[in-house]
Amino acid sequence: MMKAVFGMGQHMIPFFFSAPDLAELQRYVEIDTSRAIASVAELDPAERPEIDTLITGWGGPEITRDVLDQLPGLRAIVHVAGTVRFVDPDAWRRGIVVSSGAWANAVPVAEFTVAMITLAGKDVFWAARTYAREQREIFREAELPAIGNFGRTVGIVGASRIGSRVIRMLQAYDLRVLLFDPFCTEEQARLLGAELVSDLSELARRSSILSIHAPSRPETWGMVSREVLAALPDDATIINTARADIVDQDALIAELRSGRLRAVLDVTDPEVLPKGHILYTLPNVHLTPHLAGAAGNELRRLGESAVAEVRRHARGEPLKYAVEFAELARMA
Repeated sequence: MMKAVFGMGQHMIPFFFSAPDLAELQRYVEIDTSRAIASVAELDPAERPEIDTLITGWGGPEITRDVLDQLPGLRAIVHVAGTVRFVDPDAWRRGIVVSSGAWANAVPVAEFTVAMITLAGKDVFWAARTYAREQREIFREAELPAIGNFGRTVGIVGASRIGSRVIRMLQAYDLRVLLFDPFCTEEQARLLGAELVSDLSELARRSSILSIHAPSRPETWGMVSREVLAALPDDATIINTARADIVDQDALIAELRSGRLRAVLDVTDPEVLPKGHILYTLPNVHLTPHLAGAAGNELRRLGESAVAEVRRHARGEPLKYAVEFAELARMA
């Protein structure tokens, strides 16, 4: 039987894996389900050559070339979370299959995003604050004449796993969906259910809600620039569940302080913001503490996905969520 080990914070094991999940793992690999390593140094040198599978997660080791050299029998890295950029590219060259749980993490982020889009379109955050502050009847037709999601235009930045899923989910709504993604073709966008727009400022100009789903890469840092933000119409909402560095945060704060734009921010720079930061108190900001990604019982989806991948590997089957080497350059 193949030997496996958890490479993650040991405290995460019961969050990711139920007792039946752990029992299922032990049907296919030899693994101590009460043990996890944060470094290969924690493994006895005699057992390192025996390790066939690493099941990695938050708090696990960085997989460098040196680590790979110490694990000559390694054939699979099954990552319970999203990004696999902690794995040295040499792993692919050595024929090690690397699997990611990014698809499973995309589900709650997309659900969260669609909920935020729906609520933003109805002015829920801002109307609720007015209602609580003034404690009076809100005359919707007179005071909120522009609310609603019938025919509203939503701009999506990035046809990533999450962005694509958001677009597909929005097909159930009477919304117009625009997409900016330099790697996406018009036909691919059409099949998703969106109109491809080649210029990001043009996308912003046509959108009353702008939702960010691009990966954080040097080429995307600050992509939602001062100019892009300025192109958004008055009272537009920007939603960011991706990474803060994709947006020029100083420029966004300037727009928010002026009262021209609104924002739903699940990510900020830094994270966590220091006490007293203006984003905590601006009345046109809905700030959440990085809740969009898998949390609570959603972590079990990640664990179940990892168990299924280990089962496939043990049976000699292709891994369903294997990351191809060519994907690395575009991954978050």
